[in-house]
Amino acid sequence: STYTLWLRLRPYKPCDAQSLVQWLTDEAGFWKWCAGRYDHYPVTADDINNFYDSFRMKADFWQMTMLDDTKVAGHLLMQFLDTEQRHLKFGCIIVDPLIRGKGYGTQMLTLALTYAFTILKVEQVSLGVFENNITAAHCYERLGFQKTGTCTDYHLMGEIWRFHDLTMMKTQWEERQ
Repeated sequence: STYTLWLRLRPYKPCDAQSLVQWLTDEAGFWKWCAGRYDHYPVTADDINNFYDSFRMKADFWQMTMLDDTKVAGHLLMQFLDTEQRHLKFGCIIVDPLIRGKGYGTQMLTLALTYAFTILKVEQVSLGVFENNITAAHCYERLGFQKTGTCTDYHLMGEIWRFHDLTMMKTQWEERQ
């Protein structure tokens, strides 16, 4: 018999921070995840919750957690980039390292894109990825995200890391469905 994994997104809960901290075990992976949103490594569950608390009252910013059949399996942020709420940005995308490479990230982003385009009725979703995060970049491009040409340099771990913006329009999403 074939086992089908059941995934769902739900709003983030403060207890989810402990899972994130357990996943962020190496400094390079941490910076790829947060893209400079924090000023130190490692972070604690309290650091993550304090950061999220600073956005709690904003209607244009929220955190989502992906659950599989048994546990927290992934996480991402969503934020509107415009007052008309037509452009949504995903960030801080992460999947439990123990289940990476099995399609969880693709499924989580597919759920988030479906939510963005069908429920929120946005016209565009964007995200960013560092050049040295090859696996994530391939996942995003397979889903249909395209580089915008905008690139930012970050000074991390004694190196310059290039950060690319990617975007997907609603029409692109609909064509792929």
